[in-house]
Amino acid sequence: MLSRTADNLFWLSRYVERAEYLARILEATQRLTALPLAYVGETNEWATAVSTAGCASAFFEVYDEANEENVTDFLAFSTANSSSIRSCFEQARSNARAVRTALTMEMWDAINGTWLELKRYGNGATSREECSRFLRWVQESSLRYDGSAYRTMLRNDAYWFSRLGVYVERADNTARILDVKYHLLLPDNERIGGPLDYFQWAAILRSVSALTAYHWVYRESLKPWQVADLLILKDEMPRSLASCYENIVRYLDAIAGAYGRQGPAQRQARGIRTRLQNSRMDGIFQRGLHEYIGEFITENNRLGGAITQQFLL
Repeated sequence: MLSRTADNLFWLSRYVERAEYLARILEATQRLTALPLAYVGETNEWATAVSTAGCASAFFEVYDEANEENVTDFLAFSTANSSSIRSCFEQARSNARAVRTALTMEMWDAINGTWLELKRYGNGATSREECSRFLRWVQESSLRYDGSAYRTMLRNDAYWFSRLGVYVERADNTARILDVKYHLLLPDNERIGGPLDYFQWAAILRSVSALTAYHWVYRESLKPWQVADLLILKDEMPRSLASCYENIVRYLDAIAGAYGRQGPAQRQARGIRTRLQNSRMDGIFQRGLHEYIGEFITENNRLGGAITQQFLL
């Protein structure tokens, strides 16, 4: 496979996954800000949403205040933000068009149809209700594309590079959600286990479709260390860091087997996977969850660079 084709497939999947993640962040923020003030606390949830998306500096270059209107416009519809939902879908469609012959008909119909439907929203939603429908549509569009890829692609290098993009992006997104919760979201004077803590954790679990899974696994009320355990170490949880790296290692090994050679990307992925397997929540909390996740995000970004250097240039 040409490296250019692999690069387009890799980033096509990353952009679709990122668009869904941004929609989930905005939906969770809407849910939190709709709660009574006693459950929301003193933090600016909209500023937190921008921090979670990893574009706070770019946002405040354009806007003076982080409120619902500004944040929704910047993360969902702004053409000035290269990581907005609109920009992600436009870049995904551009990548898909470049490798049209590597996609199945169902995959092309899913991403091209999403791009065409996106135009219907023009410059943005005109009400909170319309915005909620838009965010739900984004999630459904992402699921439609992901499902078409999973169910129709031949299991070859095109499929493996496509899935690598999904899981590298998903690992980064899950890590950022957890990091912001501990580092920014909870005020210093709020006790863990209080009502504010409960509703924020519930919102975070909903943002990764894990609230029901949490109750199935732990069968008790929300506890921060168990939420972190579910989203970091549980292989059974599809959006956990451990599950993402189980899949990343699998697909990198498949590529290595097909091409007959190993490289830095495989070694780095296995190293991260091994550290996740050997980690325990008591040790992570003792060391500091923020520090642990910060290192993971750095290593995940480094792996993305290694994949690019090894395969995509």
